[in-house]
Amino acid sequence: MAEEFDALAAHKKFAVGCFNGTWDLVDKKDRTQEELDKMIHQAHASRFHWGEVVAAGTENTGPVNIERGEWQVSMVYAISNMPESALYHAKRCLDICQANDIKGFDIAFAYEAMARSHAIAGDDGNAQKYIALAKESGNAIEDKGDRDYFFSQLETVSGYSE
Repeated sequence: MAEEFDALAAHKKFAVGCFNGTWDLVDKKDRTQEELDKMIHQAHASRFHWGEVVAAGTENTGPVNIERGEWQVSMVYAISNMPESALYHAKRCLDICQANDIKGFDIAFAYEAMARSHAIAGDDGNAQKYIALAKESGNAIEDKGDRDYFFSQLETVSGYSE
């Protein structure tokens, strides 16, 4: 008897696997062009698969998974020095956070994505605006480890100062 295929489980497995695989490439210091391309494609694949899982209505963290996917896609484009794409996905991340009243760690990173995207686009005014919002939100992160990690990432945004 043939085993039944569980598409939803497959989507979730691919969402998580692609997200984690993208992180491995984000953390890599010297990426080849092929790795850069793979990083972009994996980030989009993860976001796509999370969208399928959330659309099925089985994830109680749906909007969070979607906005984190958008954040990761934005980060990948920022690393790739593609400001227009980075900003598009950063804005999607922020819009999802605001529409779903997502706070804490996630809204802080949404502002970080906006700051980073504006910084690589050369828009220093908006970069500073979102750095300030990110700092304010980051200071509200309750868990010290999460807060410290957030600020370690925010400090890598061009134009950041304490």
